[in-house]
Amino acid sequence: MDLGLKGKKAIVCASSRGLGRGCAEALAEAGCDIVLNGRNEAVLAETRSAMQDRYGVSVLSVAADVSTEEGQNALLAACPDPDILINNNGGPPRRDYTELDRNALLEGAIQNFVTPIELIKAVAPAMQQRGFGRIVNITSLSVKMPIEGLDLSSGARAGLTAFLAGVCRQLAPSGVTINNLLPGKMDTDRLRGGFERAAQQSGTSLEEIRAQQAAEIPARRFGNAEEFGQACAFLCSRHAGYITGQNLLMDGGLYPAAF
Repeated sequence: MDLGLKGKKAIVCASSRGLGRGCAEALAEAGCDIVLNGRNEAVLAETRSAMQDRYGVSVLSVAADVSTEEGQNALLAACPDPDILINNNGGPPRRDYTELDRNALLEGAIQNFVTPIELIKAVAPAMQQRGFGRIVNITSLSVKMPIEGLDLSSGARAGLTAFLAGVCRQLAPSGVTINNLLPGKMDTDRLRGGFERAAQQSGTSLEEIRAQQAAEIPARRFGNAEEFGQACAFLCSRHAGYITGQNLLMDGGLYPAAF
């Protein structure tokens, strides 16, 4: 399927690895010029080189913390008028709510609530003027169901979802859409780190922990960055102009609900 994205420009936050990289790869495959972002310059350089070689599109990289004003300015300097913005950022580490002090709460809110809103405010007006824009926010399954130790991340991302529910309807008449992708258990470094902690705490092997958790998912497997990225690319495509304000859950059926 031709997604109608050839020549479009996309900023993909936190995209040197994992789900962000999956989104960047899928958009590059569809013909988009990409601005990558990450904090580890070596990993970012490897990702940039691999994508340029594979897809033949323009790939720039910005090593910066997207949660900071300086980081955002650097991204927007590299791509002042993106057609596509993929909001993604690391979340707060697993921690019981009793361990969260004021500074931790504010940092989590900045990472997963304030930052994506700031970037949307920066890019949406020009998208409206051009009559086309696609904004996709990578949030989490935890927006819909609790995950132990991720209360701060869940609260910030749920707040973002509610905030943008009104904003997306303001932008819709101009051909600009805002949607959210909610990953469940995806085969990423973060998930593997959780397996390692669980194995250490329980005295169970890593392979057993992995098998147990996969068995809890109706699809009987974990998701991967490639399929996640392809879903993101579709939401950015010309075929998805009538889809806005939606939360696409990618969890293999783990969340047990009809609606």
